[in-house]
Amino acid sequence: MGQLKLFDCESVRKPVNVASVPMRSPFRYAGGKTWLIPEVRRWLKSLGANIELIEPFAGGGIVGLTAAFENLAQKIVLVEKDEDVAAVWRTLFGKDAKWLADRIIEFDVSYENANQLMRSHPHTIRERAFLTILRNRLCHGGILAEGSGLIKRGENGKGLRSRWYPQTLKKRILDIQHVKDRIVFIEGDGFEVICDNANKPDAAFFIDPPYVKAGKRLYRHFEVNHEYLFEIAACIKGHFLMTYDDAEEIRLLAAKHGFDLETVPMKTTHHETKMELLISRDLTWLREWFAGI
Repeated sequence: MGQLKLFDCESVRKPVNVASVPMRSPFRYAGGKTWLIPEVRRWLKSLGANIELIEPFAGGGIVGLTAAFENLAQKIVLVEKDEDVAAVWRTLFGKDAKWLADRIIEFDVSYENANQLMRSHPHTIRERAFLTILRNRLCHGGILAEGSGLIKRGENGKGLRSRWYPQTLKKRILDIQHVKDRIVFIEGDGFEVICDNANKPDAAFFIDPPYVKAGKRLYRHFEVNHEYLFEIAACIKGHFLMTYDDAEEIRLLAAKHGFDLETVPMKTTHHETKMELLISRDLTWLREWFAGI
């Protein structure tokens, strides 16, 4: 099928202003997909609400949370392999969510207190969850991979406090309690979950793996067999939407499997506009929307 090249529409199609998207996740997640939420909404609405949405690489979980809050799927499954990120999700969906919210409110944020806590070794899942939130909010770019340190100047030179919003985080955590019964969390391997659910005709997979170029810098579990991921995506009986950085390797894999591909603009944390890839079997719903702008 012929493709409308979104590069040709850059003068019309602008990156989404993430401030216009409801913030549902407690994470400030490196590689997060808040900017993609308008397109994800259109995709899910094109499928109908009686689907099971599966995020095999959940990360900050903004897609699954949005689907839960906006009734865009009947059931949501979030999957995360990283032990620290998984500790947060397990706490949010468990009995210690309020404890985590209160702990965030009570914490006196300072370099001394943050450094002391980051050198500690948590003994419980909920303590690990709090330490993960702390590192995520206060380290450069929200990066949890080894080597990421505390921010120095922060926004407007306000240091750590410019990244620590305790009341906002508490509200997001408590809001999640209202939709948690619609969400299943799995601490495990996203590849295995895709394979286990590939034959479900009513399943829709939002696949957002560590990217080819930036994965090593951003994530602990950055090594991904991209070729195998495309092979198992091709076996999915239901629906899928994949996101990737615009790498030649990924374009070739999409072409090899006969997948549909389009580019969409996003704005980086440094306010630079760059193009990323959306990949699926059929992106007609996206192309029609762009044609109507």
